Amino acid sequence: MIKGKFIDNLPKVYGIYTGGFIGFIILMAIGEQMGMTAKAIGVAFVAFTIFIYALIGYLSRTAQADAYYVAGRQVPTVFNGMATAADWMSGASFVAMAGGIYFKGYGYMALLVGWTGGYILVATLLAPYLRKFGCYTVPDFVGTRYGGNLARLCAVIVLTVASFTYVTAQINATGTIASVALDIDFKYAVYIGLISILLCSMLGGMRAVTWTQVAQYIVLIIAYLLPIFWISNKMGAGFFPHFMLADEVARIGELEQQFGFIKNSAADLATVPKGLAGITKAHSAVNATPWAFISLALAMMMGTASLPHVMMRYFTTPSVKAARKSVGWSLFFIFLLYSSAPMLATLSKLSLIDPTLPTGIIGKSFAEVQALSWFQNWNSANLMFISDFNGNGTLELNEFFMGGKAVVLATPEIAGLPYVISGLVAAGGMAAAMSTADGLILAIANAISHDVYYKMIDPKAETAKRLLVARVLLVVIGFAGATIAAMEIQGILGSVIWAFDFAMSGLFFPLVLGVWWKRANREGAVAGMVLGLGSAIWYLVWVRTGGSGFLGLTQLTFGIFGAAVSFVSMVVVSLLTSAPDATIQKMVDEVRIPSGKTVTGKRSEERRVGKECRSRW
Repeated sequence: MIKGKFIDNLPKVYGIYTGGFIGFIILMAIGEQMGMTAKAIGVAFVAFTIFIYALIGYLSRTAQADAYYVAGRQVPTVFNGMATAADWMSGASFVAMAGGIYFKGYGYMALLVGWTGGYILVATLLAPYLRKFGCYTVPDFVGTRYGGNLARLCAVIVLTVASFTYVTAQINATGTIASVALDIDFKYAVYIGLISILLCSMLGGMRAVTWTQVAQYIVLIIAYLLPIFWISNKMGAGFFPHFMLADEVARIGELEQQFGFIKNSAADLATVPKGLAGITKAHSAVNATPWAFISLALAMMMGTASLPHVMMRYFTTPSVKAARKSVGWSLFFIFLLYSSAPMLATLSKLSLIDPTLPTGIIGKSFAEVQALSWFQNWNSANLMFISDFNGNGTLELNEFFMGGKAVVLATPEIAGLPYVISGLVAAGGMAAAMSTADGLILAIANAISHDVYYKMIDPKAETAKRLLVARVLLVVIGFAGATIAAMEIQGILGSVIWAFDFAMSGLFFPLVLGVWWKRANREGAVAGMVLGLGSAIWYLVWVRTGGSGFLGLTQLTFGIFGAAVSFVSMVVVSLLTSAPDATIQKMVDEVRIPSGKTVTGKRSEERRVGKECRSRW
């Protein structure tokens, strides 16, 4: 029996949880050997993990504002690092990133560079200092630092645009996994995913999301790494394949050259289902030039340091010092998955095209491939497709197509692993998508309920009413996100990249200059947010409708254009208008001191600041 406070017993609690989850995997493996069907295993994995997350969410319910918005600022650094990693490693990271690398080659490695490198910016420029302010949300910081409801409202708008774009991708990922695991239509599966997400966050807010995300990280990292090590060992690439990546990539190059590549005609491609890509490496604007790689990495770095749901995680730590340490742990836990994504993409492609492996399909007859159970499963899910374009009855490189989000989910089955591993991967993918969706929906709902409703509309609202508004908003925003996701307007990875671009366009420089430039004022911040986001949206529409981009910036890197406009307009407008008052400038000086109490709780006589951002520190 565990005694004492929950916070003090976290290692024991999650140690028991991890042991229990491993025990469940073993139980499912035994069930498979005894004749348990693949569908039953998939349903069991998804249902069991969702039940655990919902239970944690229920047990973490709260009626206190500081617990709901910032988990009471009691989350230890290691566990906050795990929660941040789960919040960060979205459905895009788990489900779609390996697929992007699989089809687009090294160019999509820019995502790994940008998404991990962005945490260097978070650690050095923002996280400790935003924590020092002691606010509840990112718009709360903007409203406190610059003063006035207009700046606060602009920050809420940018946050909503970026986070809503992101959350549709996560609900898309949960829908994809639920549709395969539960064998239901995608359009209904997205709502199953939404209900699962709301069960985790609705009653306990940030406190529930935090402890759920720690549990989800444990599931997703086991689900991602175990198949890689197993497949690598089975293929002879070594138990720890990361060190052999160069050799395996070279092997893929040799095989592609050996089999040759016949370019598909327009008529051929017209018959391929929407969203599927060819097995061979596609060349795109992503990896066309060094600048394309650098610009994508740069956009992802700046976007990382601008996303509100990431910044919110560092508001939950006990101190400024803890916030800085928490960033380091976050990067470590993220690295465990990100360093493995290229290996998974490589092993997946080798499994399919290497004729020396029993799983290789290139060169086999169409009848043989169509008889494979894994192909039948994924073909029925509209995520795999073959067609005899060349008319010789033998499957060639240009005749196999697969959806990018199927690479991670289908690889264990393709490699001939027990189906229990496929069920585990589905559970891991759900955990990754749910954890990020939880944080994103909470970020939007908290910003609107706290910064719009409480700060602007009804400053005298009681805590119970504020939390009721936040919970209603969770449902409304989640339902809207699921409805958009069901339309499949954009792929998972594309939607995520757009979210980073939107966030950096409107928030990166208002946040960074808010900490590091005392002369930045309200007028400049408003100009930076409005013109930055507006110009980014204009540029995206311009490129999408056939316009020629500037400086090689594409629809994946349009945020650089928006951020440049934001920076210039913010600096120019700030210099042309009056400087912030002495109180604000003194507050900026104090926030850079890496220790001590939060700025908003330090001086009771600073009533204006206290009114702008109350803290229960």
